[in-house]
Amino acid sequence: MSRSHPRPRATFLTSAAAPKDFPPPGLPELAVVGRSNVGKSSLINALVGQAGLARTSRTPGRTRLINWFEVAAKPSFHLVDLPGYGYAAVDSKTREGWKPLIEAYLAKRNSLAGVLLLVDIRRGPEEEELDFVPWLAEREVPVIVAMTKADKLAKNKRMVEVMRARKTLGLTRDPFAVSAQDGEGIESLWRAMISLVTAKA
Repeated sequence: MSRSHPRPRATFLTSAAAPKDFPPPGLPELAVVGRSNVGKSSLINALVGQAGLARTSRTPGRTRLINWFEVAAKPSFHLVDLPGYGYAAVDSKTREGWKPLIEAYLAKRNSLAGVLLLVDIRRGPEEEELDFVPWLAEREVPVIVAMTKADKLAKNKRMVEVMRARKTLGLTRDPFAVSAQDGEGIESLWRAMISLVTAKA
């Protein structure tokens, strides 16, 4: 368990439902991307130590906008929470509408430092992740993979899943096994995130 990184103050900035609503590029941005119900909001809250910053919900697909949060770390940066993909409790037309919104942001955002891709450690990478990681690589967007809900697996099984995901996704570094519940891996993930935004700052 590790919760030792200094608590940076994070504040909600704005939401956008279309590219025209994106705020002007400024601070380095780290986009948080993952399947619906992967625990995205819980992990964001755990990273900054603020339980209510990103709204959590038992209903997959609650996040329907791109949300910007400013994190007063060193250096300061923006965490950008993208809508979850895959299953969501919305109609297929709405889900398809998110795709160009997400791609417009990831492909054209000059201030983007990288992507934090979340994968449920119990499920491992699926079709969307297998397509998404090469898509990012083609656009030279750095990616960090965090495998969420690590507390749901025995420790010996976590490493097996981490190695399997690294091989499946063709990564050059191990994914991080993390848990928003007990703090597992949060410190190591935080250091990796700061390294990415520092390179962009």
